[in-house]
Amino acid sequence: MPDGALSRRAELHDVPARVVREAIRSGRWRGTTHDMARGHVQANLAILPERYALDFMRFCLRNPKPCPLLDVTDTGNPEPARVAPGADLRSDLSRYVIYRDGKKVEEVGDIRALWRPDHVGFVMGCSLSFDAALTDAGIDPAQLRRGEPGVQARIPVYTSALQCVPAGPFQGPLVVSLKPVPRHLAAEVEAVTSRYPLAHGGPAHVGDPAAIGVDPSRAEWTGPCTIGPDEVPMFWACGVTPQAVALAAGIPEMITHATGHMFLTDLTLADIRR
Repeated sequence: MPDGALSRRAELHDVPARVVREAIRSGRWRGTTHDMARGHVQANLAILPERYALDFMRFCLRNPKPCPLLDVTDTGNPEPARVAPGADLRSDLSRYVIYRDGKKVEEVGDIRALWRPDHVGFVMGCSLSFDAALTDAGIDPAQLRRGEPGVQARIPVYTSALQCVPAGPFQGPLVVSLKPVPRHLAAEVEAVTSRYPLAHGGPAHVGDPAAIGVDPSRAEWTGPCTIGPDEVPMFWACGVTPQAVALAAGIPEMITHATGHMFLTDLTLADIRR
């Protein structure tokens, strides 16, 4: 990552979430949101036509680990007023993915031109939120990520063999994020993350990746990943799951966040701690 980008990322570390949203909306930041607005809840996004909104809400309620609902917008209104008054879901994420008829068609940095009066936005918790909680517990969240030298570390994400509970046309596999955790920290990492069910909570699987159909060496949503001999592979339900469901179900249109490019809410970890 260029030095300038590293500097801008550092400037957005300990600031209110609205400052990050403003930087994204103005085009001053287009990167991922790892380590930004520390202590605020980061969120996944799914936008659907109203005709699919009720079934998708059922899907979220039946699958709370990958899709922990934080807010649902009124039809046609891009403001998630419950979690970020004044925010705009059309412009306040640094990257969006457009799916049509079960296929990914493009990635864009703004969706104001695509927004329609029948759109409904779903804001769902994300595991990036508990990075601050891990830090406060003396665990460096960066050591739980993987990246090539000189490249911003990313959390590997895979489609598992586990299936979500269907709702209407929404059905498909559970997507999981992988954190290789040093063995001596595994119990504490599980305990810390379990306190935040609205950020995916505790791990969905611990141990052998093959048991849930994952090959860590295979690059998929992000990856690949090497697991060290003194590390435990721990998998969390991931907010990329709606994207896998859109592909599996062939939904005519779904707009989501791009992996790692999250929506910053005004909620804090204290607001969602169990």
